[in-house]
Amino acid sequence: MRHKLVLFICLFLIIYGQSYAQDISKKGNAKKITIGMIGKSQSNPVFIAAYAGARVAAKEIGAKYGVEVIIDWQTPKDEDPQEQAKAVDQLSHSGAAGIAIACSDAKILTPFINKAVDLGTQVVCFDADAPKSKRFAYYGSDNAEFGRTLMKELAQVMNEQGVVAIIGGNKNAPNLQLRVHAVIEELKNYPSMKLLPNGVFYHEELPGKASEAVARAQKTNPQIGGWVFVGGWPLWQKNAIKWEPGKIKIVASMRSQVNWST
Repeated sequence: MRHKLVLFICLFLIIYGQSYAQDISKKGNAKKITIGMIGKSQSNPVFIAAYAGARVAAKEIGAKYGVEVIIDWQTPKDEDPQEQAKAVDQLSHSGAAGIAIACSDAKILTPFINKAVDLGTQVVCFDADAPKSKRFAYYGSDNAEFGRTLMKELAQVMNEQGVVAIIGGNKNAPNLQLRVHAVIEELKNYPSMKLLPNGVFYHEELPGKASEAVARAQKTNPQIGGWVFVGGWPLWQKNAIKWEPGKIKIVASMRSQVNWST
């Protein structure tokens, strides 16, 4: 997924930042272009990688058109949709040309995105969408297909039988909830498999928090024979999986099919 997010930033800058820069170049009035970038949290390595890709693309576009493209990194330290909303508001009022945001909570962020667009700041969502907002595009996973594929793979390695559980990250993140829902729907196709009662475990999207959630659930519910990780958070940490290799099956999201929609 990391290289896909870096690609997204490059695409966004090419589609919006490049056209904006080209217009300035034609007018012979070189100046700065600011594009705000708001990931879910500074603790998540996916968004750190995306930020690095954005800075590289900004330098390339700036050099090509003789303008300075600034990436204003406004990602909260820890995942917090209210802090993201404040960042959108601040960027739009400060004259940012565009904003790229991965929404932690679409319901909270939609009115702020709409206000930013009304003020003349273009907004694109990546990784996690706000589909009912005025954002001009979304770049990220086809989350329904993603969830179905994860469950199909787990069913195969579990011989289509046994008890399964899911780690779901932030329960308000629209991309993750689409994946969770798709996993549960696909599970209905396997009559000898079932979801543990209350078997979706939510947590902060950090390796340590995800690992703790899995360990607690497995200890309390030893009947769990397989896990779907709709995000690969525990696998970002060494020695996070404590059980004997092969004993409990895991299918995890590490890379994904990518979708660009407007």
